[in-house]
Amino acid sequence: MTAGESTSGAPTAASGGSGLPPRPRPHSIAPGRLTVEDHLETILRGIGPLGAYDQPVVESLGLSLHEEIVSDLDLPRHDSADIDGYAVAAQDLAGASTTGPVELPVVGEIVSGSGKPFAISSGTCVTIMTGAPLPHGADAVVPVEHVRGDHARVGFTRPATPGQNVRRQGEDVQAGTLVLPEGSVLGPREIGLLASVGRSRIKARPRPRVVIISTGRELREPGEHLGHDSVYDGNSSMIAAAVRAAGAIAFRVGAVGDDPRQFQRVLSDQLVRADLVITTGGLGHSRRDVVRQVLGNVGTVQFHDVALEPGHDQGFGRVLDEETPLIALPGDPVSAFVAFEVFALPALRRLMGRTPYRRPQVHAVLAEDIASEPGQREYVRGIFEVTHRGAKVTPVKGRGAHLIGHLAQANALIVVGEDETALNLGDTVRTIVLDRSF
Repeated sequence: MTAGESTSGAPTAASGGSGLPPRPRPHSIAPGRLTVEDHLETILRGIGPLGAYDQPVVESLGLSLHEEIVSDLDLPRHDSADIDGYAVAAQDLAGASTTGPVELPVVGEIVSGSGKPFAISSGTCVTIMTGAPLPHGADAVVPVEHVRGDHARVGFTRPATPGQNVRRQGEDVQAGTLVLPEGSVLGPREIGLLASVGRSRIKARPRPRVVIISTGRELREPGEHLGHDSVYDGNSSMIAAAVRAAGAIAFRVGAVGDDPRQFQRVLSDQLVRADLVITTGGLGHSRRDVVRQVLGNVGTVQFHDVALEPGHDQGFGRVLDEETPLIALPGDPVSAFVAFEVFALPALRRLMGRTPYRRPQVHAVLAEDIASEPGQREYVRGIFEVTHRGAKVTPVKGRGAHLIGHLAQANALIVVGEDETALNLGDTVRTIVLDRSF
């Protein structure tokens, strides 16, 4: 396990500010380069969870609770029938058999939602539907297949026991008990529970609003005409989809050219709807690299050479008067995707108040050899699968940062440590399985 990582994906001393001494820096990293943990720590320290507010339960899927939920009522609210049948007092059916059935008059019918309490006296019974409240005086429900006779008077062919086919009041949830702790992430089951205990609104952290801007004069919108030296902008769509998959709200601006004034104008216009801005491209050192050129003058964004492959050029800081956090990713699609996974995804989860910040790593057996340069952490695209022999991962052919077709074939990233130069067939390797919920 490399510095600052844990199997849970949560930040450790080097990536989450636990107050403990940082772990040793890998020996092979050149002076002046940041480790992955250095840059991630800067990002996580530079942003905080968004403020919580009351929201409708039906719109809270994927959000993190900012309150404890204590039930005000019992579930079930009353003793009720677990099947369709007849509600009886069990003592009235003592000695009942197929040869000597006990006959009782049917004095009524109870269905859910009638709104009227009901009671029976000894020696009588009542027809009851599943979920309907058990009448006072009854303590068991007999299924219809164990009964003979018509609707007015029926014969019971076997004894009953108290509690038979009865859903007890409070057997699921008792009033006054904690049903969801603060920090719970709301999925369909949790939302069903909240509605069942009567909550129509809850206090939760909202979905971050993320503006995505790609840069480069060569970029065109998909479907537009391509010149001989232009390409379609895939980055902004890919990152917007990744943002949505993380549970946030994505505003894809699309491609902006290399004019610094245009880029700054677009950025300024977009901040009104942004909790976070993500850019791709423009991180080089030429006058055409608009992100580095503009952001160095409009806020606190700093650019670093991170010991990461692919995608060593990275940036983070706050921009303009709004002091909106901005994460600058490289322009090559594989570099942009890997950097999103390593840096932007943890930032989004921190904004949402969700932990762990990082996608957890699993162990898998490597199906082919991997060679890597020392001094950087490499994330190699791979295909992860579970077979009858266990988990294995196969590297995808092609390591270029521009190979988005190869990226689309992968469902995992194989982590090669900074001081590792070779991983061999049969080795157990650290693997990030993409697209899994966590």
